[in-house]
Amino acid sequence: MPVKIRLQRHGKKGKPYFWIIAADSRSKRDGKFLEKLGFYNPTTNPAQIDLNVDSAVKWLQNGAQPTDTARAILSYKGALMKNHLAGGVRKGALTEEQAEAKFNEWLESKKGTIDHKKATLTDAQQKAKAEAIAAEKAVSDKRAAEAAAAAAPAEEEATEEVEATAETATEETPAAEATETPAEEVKEDKKEA
Repeated sequence: MPVKIRLQRHGKKGKPYFWIIAADSRSKRDGKFLEKLGFYNPTTNPAQIDLNVDSAVKWLQNGAQPTDTARAILSYKGALMKNHLAGGVRKGALTEEQAEAKFNEWLESKKGTIDHKKATLTDAQQKAKAEAIAAEKAVSDKRAAEAAAAAAPAEEEATEEVEATAETATEETPAAEATETPAEEVKEDKKEA
């Protein structure tokens, strides 16, 4: 029975979520599998991967062939590296302790690069957010300045008109008529019309 290490799709449309499985190569993509080795979520940045490295190495040593994507994931998580070191131990080139030390050193360096990538992504997101806020503030300030510029001449014209009507009203009408409020004048104009 030829065994493949491959991905089994789960999740809903547009939001895939994969299980990393060891399965018979003749079974359907989402069909029966022999063992679940982990999961892979490509929708996050960086992608979220959880893998049981020891089980993956066991299947690789028993002859399981990973698909291209599964091979990339196994390489990323160190399963292929551990399998390679285990081969060196079997041949006598390394001791078990040396192989374990090399693997742990590789894991630490890989963790450092992943942390650096996460920090870079976070910085980029914060920078983009700050630029967007600054751009919006500039647009808002520009709109406020335009509104103030448009309102200032209108206010000046309104005060000039009020002053002019007040002067003409006092000159043309007697004092009794000048005490009439503008609302009463509007009512009288409507009645006449």
